[in-house]
Amino acid sequence: MSDSANATVIPFTVDEEAEAERNPAERLILAEAARMAEAIVFASTEPVTEKQLASRLPEGVDVRAAMAELQKIYARRGVNLVRVGDGWAFRTAGDLAFLMNRDAIQQKKLSRAALEVLAIIAYHQPVTRAEIEDIRGVETSKGTLDTLMETEWVRMRGRRRTPGRPVTYGTTEKFLDHFALEEIRDLPGMEELKGAGLLSARMPSNFSVPLPPSDLDLLTEDEDPLTDIDLEELGLLTPRVTDD
Repeated sequence: MSDSANATVIPFTVDEEAEAERNPAERLILAEAARMAEAIVFASTEPVTEKQLASRLPEGVDVRAAMAELQKIYARRGVNLVRVGDGWAFRTAGDLAFLMNRDAIQQKKLSRAALEVLAIIAYHQPVTRAEIEDIRGVETSKGTLDTLMETEWVRMRGRRRTPGRPVTYGTTEKFLDHFALEEIRDLPGMEELKGAGLLSARMPSNFSVPLPPSDLDLLTEDEDPLTDIDLEELGLLTPRVTDD
């Protein structure tokens, strides 16, 4: 369980009529399933997907209903059950963040260049280093990309199907978790960015904020997956030793 104080609780819609129609036996089964799911999510160091829960809970259990029940139980507690990507995790309640500050580890702040690159990757993914440089208008150092990958907020996705087969970059579930986003499409839109003072109110009329893909795990039509040979070339995999 993480003590992240940045998480927000995203309400999980419950079919109230279906809930009211459940008989006592069904409610008992649902309560026990919620208790089991609680133990699974609590013990996990990573968000747990509904598919993973379904494989470990009794057959036939309504996983979505069990998680909705559990989220309701934790809504007013010191920790909340929140959605992280397509998974579930416990996070410190946002209004109690001040209690964590005294024990928080001071992390090194990202440079302005790294923040710019992170924003471009988040909104334009999948994106290559050359495309990042074209958007920023300046050269992007390999060190900046390495720093973002060390935070585990950015990852190499694949290879673009263009001459030179450049590497494409995208964000990770840890990025979503850190910034309390259920999915990448929850990134602030243009009006929200203007309201926060991050965009000028006098932007060109044809300016728009790009919409990232809904499923970050799926490669696009112009991307190839990274192979072991690619990973060796990129220094992400130890070269295999072959017998002569």
